[in-house]
Amino acid sequence: MVTLEPQPSPQDYIAAMALADSEAESRLGEVMLISWYDRDRDYESPQHSSECHMDSAVPGYVDYGLNHGATLKIDIEQGRFIFFYLALDL
Repeated sequence: MVTLEPQPSPQDYIAAMALADSEAESRLGEVMLISWYDRDRDYESPQHSSECHMDSAVPGYVDYGLNHGATLKIDIEQGRFIFFYLALDL
């Protein structure tokens, strides 16, 4: 897991994703974004993945990312934005 506290703070999800993409690529090379969470908008991808996890301690986007091969988690600002990445072996 990589934890980032950028200064200045990302304005929105798009800025946070660009930062996370850059960090993931610097660590793993070519990557695929598997799942993510945007606390500002309370939005996740895949959409509604947490609905199946209502009584679970693990949010749906976490479970999805880990069970679809993610090898890197990037957490920006203590859970404000969370991204799961898979390294592409080409």
